[in-house]
Amino acid sequence: MSNLRKGKVRLLQGNEACFQGAIYAGIDFYAGYPITPSTEIAEGLARELPRIGKKFIQMEDEIGSIAAVIGASNAGAKAMTATSGPGYSLMVENIGYAYMTETPCVIVNVQRAGPSTGLPTKISQSDMMQARWGTHGDYTAIAVAPSSVRECFEETVRAFNLSERFRTPVTVLTDEVLGHMRELMTMPKPGELEVMERPKPDIPADWYRHFEMTPSMVSPMAALGEGYRYNVTGMTHDREGFPTAVPSEINEKLNKLKKKIERFADEIYKVRTEMMDDAKIAVISFGTVARATHQAIKMARERRVRVGAIQPLTIWPFPDPIISDALKNVKKIIVAELNMGQMVNEVKRIAPRNAEVFFLGRYDGEVMTPQQILDKIREVK
Repeated sequence: MSNLRKGKVRLLQGNEACFQGAIYAGIDFYAGYPITPSTEIAEGLARELPRIGKKFIQMEDEIGSIAAVIGASNAGAKAMTATSGPGYSLMVENIGYAYMTETPCVIVNVQRAGPSTGLPTKISQSDMMQARWGTHGDYTAIAVAPSSVRECFEETVRAFNLSERFRTPVTVLTDEVLGHMRELMTMPKPGELEVMERPKPDIPADWYRHFEMTPSMVSPMAALGEGYRYNVTGMTHDREGFPTAVPSEINEKLNKLKKKIERFADEIYKVRTEMMDDAKIAVISFGTVARATHQAIKMARERRVRVGAIQPLTIWPFPDPIISDALKNVKKIIVAELNMGQMVNEVKRIAPRNAEVFFLGRYDGEVMTPQQILDKIREVK
């Protein structure tokens, strides 16, 4: 067991907290390819997993990495990989395979600026839409976004829980600055945070259907080699996993991918609000930008501006009902993000009709500062 899991106060990088969160969540298998700025996650797990009897493998590229993760998960392992934008782009076809085959896995994307090779050592939040729409076809994605070192730990644990609970890939969106910043945190003791396991079948093997329709729309998942026979294919398939062209079975399958998440979205949503009780202006941001927002609204309040903050830690499914409710008395909304405008379009979709939405973006590879956000508050108030 890692010596960082004993309730001690440690000075950790965000990437270090991420791999420690994976260990806390019970990771069995990691496959990855080193890519800046996520490399410390692979380095840490390469060191720690063999010490606790788990498996680490460095693959030849990101395509092989996500393929190995999917295979390990189907063999019963809690599995994860970590990458950055270019690597995530290489993974998306196989991530789509994981959606279709309902294979639990966690993908950490420590974002950097793009497109293409972009800025390997600079910050960005430009992969938000890729985490939702990166692969082709109809599916519903889950993605979470921490904003502190401790949240890197906690949201990685939550990502594993959501992945196992819903039999689906889950993306953790961090960024270069968050991955490399250092903060003090007390490592949660075993049992302090909930750790979920995937549902397993408790019926005779002859009755088992790998993609059975259940009230929760999440099928119990037997591991390969446990005595349950089933087929796994990326083609649209029936309840037993065999390819189908029957319209009713196609509808059932695709509805299952959507509704198993949408019907239980309240279990997935996580939003933090600050000083919203009397706010007439709201600043919405996530990840590293939420840290600057926290300071900016304190500065604005000192100048008697009624402004509050909304921070989604669940990015997908976008927490419409919670954010809509928080915005009901707001007249002006600022969406601050490190890209050319991605979350702002989601906010415009759900904002009150009488509220104005303003975009504050930065995409030059540098962090957004509290002063920039304060200046935007002054501009719109």
